[in-house]
Amino acid sequence: MTLEDFFSEWNNDSDRVLVHTSGSTGKPKPMMVEKKRMLNSARITCDFLGLKPGDSALLCMSLDYIAGKMVVVRSIERHLHLISVSPSGHPLKNIDLKDVNGKDVNGEITFAAMVPMQVYNTLQVPEERERLTHIRHLIIGGGAIDASLEKELQALPGNIAIWSTYGMTETLSHIALRRINGAEASEWYQPFDSVKISQTEEGCLVIDAPLVCSETLVTNDIVEIESYIYNKVEKLRFRIKGRKDNVICSGGIKIQIEEVEALLKPHLEKPFMLAKKKDEKFGEIAVLLSEDKGIKKVEATIRRLLSDHKYWIPREFLHVDHLPLTETGKPKRSILL
Repeated sequence: MTLEDFFSEWNNDSDRVLVHTSGSTGKPKPMMVEKKRMLNSARITCDFLGLKPGDSALLCMSLDYIAGKMVVVRSIERHLHLISVSPSGHPLKNIDLKDVNGKDVNGEITFAAMVPMQVYNTLQVPEERERLTHIRHLIIGGGAIDASLEKELQALPGNIAIWSTYGMTETLSHIALRRINGAEASEWYQPFDSVKISQTEEGCLVIDAPLVCSETLVTNDIVEIESYIYNKVEKLRFRIKGRKDNVICSGGIKIQIEEVEALLKPHLEKPFMLAKKKDEKFGEIAVLLSEDKGIKKVEATIRRLLSDHKYWIPREFLHVDHLPLTETGKPKRSILL
């Protein structure tokens, strides 16, 4: 979808817009979402970040998905100067700081939204890295932020405020943010004031966000919730432990994929991921996919690292040229099922 296509759809007589889910847990699904709820979501984010008319916003993600659409809606709701570049792995390469109407934005990007891969690539190029530090607010979503990437972001100079987002297509982008850098950096996500959270008996996050979603959502994210005091008011915040659908039940043993990957990550050079596969004997088995051609060496390393967690050791080790990812860069773990 082009920007012109989106504006045409936004300005038509319908009160809804067509969006598609990311496809991280299955085939992408179409959804019709209300424009008024998209405006509500935009207003909440702009208020939280203190964005005001005349500020600028960078659109560098695909308009086929909610994250890109919401950047445009925020620019509409808050009268931001919208800077649009073609979606790519290097959104700040040779960027012209003019809005879509050709107006100069005074050399500054107030707000930008990127996926982790775009941020990682940007940090590898000195000129692009320098441009990144002059963005006032950067939100990162669409996938998990690697621990090493987060550490590098925490060391960036300048006044940039970097945030990790939590949300999904159904919540019209994010309903909670956590600060990655600065004195307010935290592993806890802070829900917006209009959002209520709770848990199922299995520990999965439940979201009640009536301004952006008409129904209460039960997620597949296993979380820890705690209360805290902010401005003398008690609030709730959460941190993510893993996904319910990323639990491998193998021979009666539950293996949390994220926990295993976090343990292995510092020791494996090439990209890898853990997936599950149906098995007649064990019900499900863990399978490790790696872009390392020396898969036998990888297997030996993993067996040594997981010697104290023998039930975590994958039953199969497979080499792949490229890890299976969705169009938004999330692991496509369902590929083996």
